[in-house]
Amino acid sequence: MANYKEKLTEITTFIFDFDGVLSDGKVWALPSGEQLRATNVKDGYAIQYALKLGYNICIISGGCSDGMRKRYDGFEGMDIFLKVPDKMACFRQYMQEKNLKKEQILYMGDDIPDYYVMQASGLKTCPKDAAVEIQEIADYISPFKGGKGCVRDVIEQTLRCKNQWFNEESHIW
Repeated sequence: MANYKEKLTEITTFIFDFDGVLSDGKVWALPSGEQLRATNVKDGYAIQYALKLGYNICIISGGCSDGMRKRYDGFEGMDIFLKVPDKMACFRQYMQEKNLKKEQILYMGDDIPDYYVMQASGLKTCPKDAAVEIQEIADYISPFKGGKGCVRDVIEQTLRCKNQWFNEESHIW
């Protein structure tokens, strides 16, 4: 894990799982059938800032609810793929559409469905509470749990290493 910072300089694209990464993995099922997930505002700030700087931000998730998509509706340029049965197929198509090389992609996942996509990514990351199998292949394990700032952590580290984190642009949402 020590050399993961060297890989940050190549990152142009962040791809995240939703449940267990952008959220803490809890799903609140309402009597109406609606499913609620909590996300972290600090993760949201980092996502919108990276988008503003021209980074690709993508969510690939097997989960699906109106709230998941609506949370990021106002994040212009964000790519969101929900109810994805085969994350690897979606990942390959996304790479092709964006003309991406493996080395440009930071992927953060937390559980078994993320395993192969992580293997195909240039920088494999996960939250502190990821499944053991995911932690074993990760280049970097965030000290933050899913839904508790792990996304902010990897975006901030990447932007800091490129001297893009704290400047005039960072003060405007």
